[in-house]
Amino acid sequence: MTGLVTFDIPETVTGTPEDIRLGQRMIEAWQRDGIYQVAIPPAQRSVVADAYAASRRFFSLPLADKSRHLSDLSYSGYVASGEEVTDGVQDGSEIFTVTKDVSLDDSRVAENWPCHGPVPWPDEQYREAINAYMEQSGDLGERILRLTALGLGQDIEAFTRLTDDGWHHMRVLRFPAASATTDRGIGAHTDYGLLVIATQDEAGQALYIRPPIEGERRNRNWLPEESAAGVYEDDDRWTYVPPVPHTFTVFPGDLFQFLTGGTLLSTPHKVKLADRERYAFAYFHEPSFQAAARPLDSTDDTEFLHYGSHFTSMFLRCYPDRVTTRRIHAEDRLSVLDKLKEEAAADGRKADEVRAQLLV
Repeated sequence: MTGLVTFDIPETVTGTPEDIRLGQRMIEAWQRDGIYQVAIPPAQRSVVADAYAASRRFFSLPLADKSRHLSDLSYSGYVASGEEVTDGVQDGSEIFTVTKDVSLDDSRVAENWPCHGPVPWPDEQYREAINAYMEQSGDLGERILRLTALGLGQDIEAFTRLTDDGWHHMRVLRFPAASATTDRGIGAHTDYGLLVIATQDEAGQALYIRPPIEGERRNRNWLPEESAAGVYEDDDRWTYVPPVPHTFTVFPGDLFQFLTGGTLLSTPHKVKLADRERYAFAYFHEPSFQAAARPLDSTDDTEFLHYGSHFTSMFLRCYPDRVTTRRIHAEDRLSVLDKLKEEAAADGRKADEVRAQLLV
């Protein structure tokens, strides 16, 4: 793919006519290409460079050292090559996953909320480098969500209401060089959340996306019977996304497709192994764990996705044998999710009652 649109995102988004026009152009790019680029300002590039340098140091450690940095409470920590599964096939990526860093004395950990716990950082330097990268990406994510809401003709906070105390997380990915037997990095899939902000190093030859294709159905990945994993894997209508220095690539996840009723489609993508080692970051700007995401135009309080349940379900699917998955099942932590989901449904019913009273 050549000629992706690159946007300069303003430092503040307030709803000016210029903001609305920019949001509309961003949506048009997603609907046409499935993806666009965002320029990284010069003042922010050192944060990106530091995060890559710190990640290369971590992944250069012996396997035994990396494998010690693993949480059985959350899905944070090291993922060995082949441990992650897409559509039943092992992926070649080696990963350090960072979910919300929740201390052991937090009430949610004490109450056995699934996926909650500390990040098993290898050292303080890595924690600082990755947190700085995620904070910078999170600020960008909020601005992109506001622009997207404006472009769709919605209230400026239509999406950022969901992301207050968001369950933002990131995957630091190392891909080995392709071998004589495989060039599979990650199989075809869509990302389960709201907004994906990614970078890749200069190695190239790797990232492929599937733009919206007229008449092509996109699976609703949030439904168990409609997984997007592996769909269209061997079809030829994939486009290569070359690395461009000092840019993020940005695309919508499943929640955008759910929230907009398909106006914005979740972008399928896959990764092939290059002819040399390659690194990439995938940052996910997400709703809060307790959020109930409802379609923008829906008046049905029973139609919602409870984000924490959705997140947990996707990770259970990707990591069926991980120690975290085993502990969730052994300690019946899914029953906690059932309670949280019911609380979210009750909150939605109360909100509907308030709206109805205001309309009287």
